[in-house]
Amino acid sequence: MVPLNTYLRCFIALDISEPVKRDFRDIIDRLKRHHADIKWVPVDNIHLTLKFLGNTPENILLNIRACLFNVVLSYNPFYIKVYAIGMFPNRKYPKVIWIGVKDSEIVENLYIDIENAMLSLGFKKEQKRFKPHLTIGRVRSQKGIMDLVNELDSYREKDFGNIHVKTIKLMKSELNPQGAKYSCLFEIPLGKNILS
Repeated sequence: MVPLNTYLRCFIALDISEPVKRDFRDIIDRLKRHHADIKWVPVDNIHLTLKFLGNTPENILLNIRACLFNVVLSYNPFYIKVYAIGMFPNRKYPKVIWIGVKDSEIVENLYIDIENAMLSLGFKKEQKRFKPHLTIGRVRSQKGIMDLVNELDSYREKDFGNIHVKTIKLMKSELNPQGAKYSCLFEIPLGKNILS
């Protein structure tokens, strides 16, 4: 009997450095004081998603890895500026609280190259325009939201500093009642040094 293929819930992401995560923790702790009905993302789970793959057959993980190796060959390590806090879709009825990425042309190029590489493996292209951001909270109801929104306005120009991006990661997400648990399946260094 042929064994059934197992599936993993996967995404491709950039990691966030520890000093920047510490700043995120301080801000989130401050925002929690408003007691708005928001599900805050655990700071260790905050990342910049480049591609959500969803349910992924375990037997193609090595193919994904090979495709990503080819993509990152033409990228040297780079810096991104983490800047500002905002809301999707708008101030009046926010659904997502995010921290932005400034001067992100290189991230957008990397996203396009990954999209095309994953298309060759049968993954669908994302229809929405890519806007690099880090989700820190998801709004569950409008309870207490206006006080929080007013405070968020004071962080519209908050500079969290730079992150040195040296790798991309294929991540596994396991859903459980306490929330998602993320683990790294593999990490790929940027640039030609991966071949040496």
